[in-house]
Amino acid sequence: MSIALRQQLSYRKTRPETSFGPFRPFPALPWLIMAAALRIVAYGKGAGLALPAIVLADVSVLLAFFATARRSIQAAGGRSSLGDLSLAEQIRLSLSILWRITLVMAAATSAAAALGFTTFAPNLMAGLDGMAFDQFTDAGRYWSAAIAALVLMIIVHAEGNAGRVELFAAVRALAQHAFWLAIAVLALGTVNIALSLGQGLVRNAIWQFWQTSPVSEPVKSVVYFTFIFSFAMLRLWITLSILTFGLKQSYAGR
Repeated sequence: MSIALRQQLSYRKTRPETSFGPFRPFPALPWLIMAAALRIVAYGKGAGLALPAIVLADVSVLLAFFATARRSIQAAGGRSSLGDLSLAEQIRLSLSILWRITLVMAAATSAAAALGFTTFAPNLMAGLDGMAFDQFTDAGRYWSAAIAALVLMIIVHAEGNAGRVELFAAVRALAQHAFWLAIAVLALGTVNIALSLGQGLVRNAIWQFWQTSPVSEPVKSVVYFTFIFSFAMLRLWITLSILTFGLKQSYAGR
């Protein structure tokens, strides 16, 4: 495991981990709740609110990614300073990552459209969202796995460079670990396809429950949102577990 995963940022004093008390066992949950709510706003409340809602939803997904990454890195035997960042610092970090990843997704979308994949191309803009929520296509699920790997490398590189976010340096680092991370991305994409199938089965069961159960609407809503957030947390945890394992194997082979 790299020094970046084992040491805290040298310029920062250790401080208590940023968390929401009731959600401490599930640090990503409040951000996923916020992301889900903002996605509803983005896709159902008109064009005027769509863009800011999408941006805020992606920031929330990144904050959930940070929370899960810290746990996953620790589970893999490493150390991360992500928990030492204040909420304001985490938000600044997420914004710094977001605009860079957005450029990557926009470039990929334009390239896919230019190659004639006009129907599929817009799905590439959901690469970040797909790290937590189900993507629209199987190819999109592999794309979200690749985006997650890039985000992880950006974080790892930033931790080893006084918090500076550098996209091209992260891409070079990604290339240095290409063998194991490529395996991890392929494995993650395949797992996400299987997870999507399972999620679809559960979704259908919940729909049947919603249509036929005599329980009250609030209970049905609790069941539905528990389903959404459970799969989102599971997807994030699987994502970080597979990617950190691949990264650890890459370092171990050096």
